[in-house]
Amino acid sequence: MAKKLEATKAPVCLGRVPDVTPLLMLGLPKGSLEESTKNLFAKAGWKITTSSRSYKPSIDDPELDGRFIRAQEVSRYVEHGFFDCGLTGYDWIKENESDVIEVCDLIYSKASVQKSRWVLCVPESSPIKSAEDLAGKRVATELVGTVKRYFAEKKVNALVEFSWGATEVKVPDLVDAIVDITETGSSLRANKLRIIDTLLYTNTKLIANKASWANPAKRKKIETIAMLLVGALEAQSKVGLKMNAPKAALDKITKAMPSLRNPTISPLSSPDWVALETIIDESVAREIIPQLKALGAEGIVEYPLNKVVY
Repeated sequence: MAKKLEATKAPVCLGRVPDVTPLLMLGLPKGSLEESTKNLFAKAGWKITTSSRSYKPSIDDPELDGRFIRAQEVSRYVEHGFFDCGLTGYDWIKENESDVIEVCDLIYSKASVQKSRWVLCVPESSPIKSAEDLAGKRVATELVGTVKRYFAEKKVNALVEFSWGATEVKVPDLVDAIVDITETGSSLRANKLRIIDTLLYTNTKLIANKASWANPAKRKKIETIAMLLVGALEAQSKVGLKMNAPKAALDKITKAMPSLRNPTISPLSSPDWVALETIIDESVAREIIPQLKALGAEGIVEYPLNKVVY
């Protein structure tokens, strides 16, 4: 990755974060990811609150301070040391060519828990079938640097221009093709666009400044944040399950019960009964609970989870 940014991209006189309390300065994504990021941190154990127009959040941890800024800018400020760590998309790390530590993947968005992708699109009626057909044509995108590198690798001389938003409505009147981000493709289909190539898969990542990562105290705190954020995401698709079961049916019940590990089995006051507890995928709970009931389990309780740490 490039060690330096172009002069037009460099932040202005940000300085270094001093090694005093608060221990870490966080870069948090403003905009579409803001609420889902705050909710994720809440499940991980940190309450982040903001006023309606404030970029400076309040965090219930004296070791943490932070700012909400556009996700497009987070990796630059992490690289230059204003933030010790931050959350941003892999796409913007690549676009900015930021030299940072990628600590962990955090696959979430405002609407889903799947990766997004940047795709090259043309109108359904366009004769263009491949990137090579766009030689001399105009392409609009927010991801200008990445798209220019894409066409350069293919030795295609396309005209790539920056789009300020609503990119999908610019074809065919203003441009010949676009590169836009999508999760399901529904918006592209609604605008009668056809995907001809995928440039990049992306998801949110926790990233760290290299100097901060080399600081043992900061690294330990960043790793703790990573562990609990990943644990909170893992818990979103799982539930806890506990029940009482007759010992006579225990083998059949444990064989029918999926779990992360073997279920926890505890004695009850009745020698003929035991208590079982496990964690399962939420999607299978509706199938497994009737089976467990039919096998003799009683007092079955399903409950939500905040974190699952492996």
